[in-house]
Amino acid sequence: MTCEIRPASEADAEAISGVILAALRESNATDYAPDIIARVAESFSPAGMRRLLSNRTVLVAIDDGSLVGTASLDGAVVRTVFVSPSAQRRGIGASLMAAIERAAQASGIAVLSVPSSITAQGFYERLGFNAVGENFHGDERTIVMERSLMP
Repeated sequence: MTCEIRPASEADAEAISGVILAALRESNATDYAPDIIARVAESFSPAGMRRLLSNRTVLVAIDDGSLVGTASLDGAVVRTVFVSPSAQRRGIGASLMAAIERAAQASGIAVLSVPSSITAQGFYERLGFNAVGENFHGDERTIVMERSLMP
């Protein structure tokens, strides 16, 4: 898998929004009801992404000139890891997570946590994260996962 991982810019907000919305509607729809997908999608408009860019470390994956994935770091919490459905299962998510882990280590973070969707739980488990709890936002279930960055 050869794609470029770089910091996101404000100019990427619309493309990031498109990747997230497509992944939510195609990939996550198998595990969540339409009303939950719609509620989560409200946070990821281009304007919503511009707000996140000012508050988090946001990375993007570029493959053949197209933005195909994103991930962000909010303190010691990994958030908004999404890969375009057409680019999934090619190592892009793992490349994004490796870059997020490097950024976290550079900031002195010893333990990363991620509020995982049901859909992504297996992905995070393959990367060495372990489930440590779960949260509910109404009927939306999130699995809290952690991974130590210490050798």
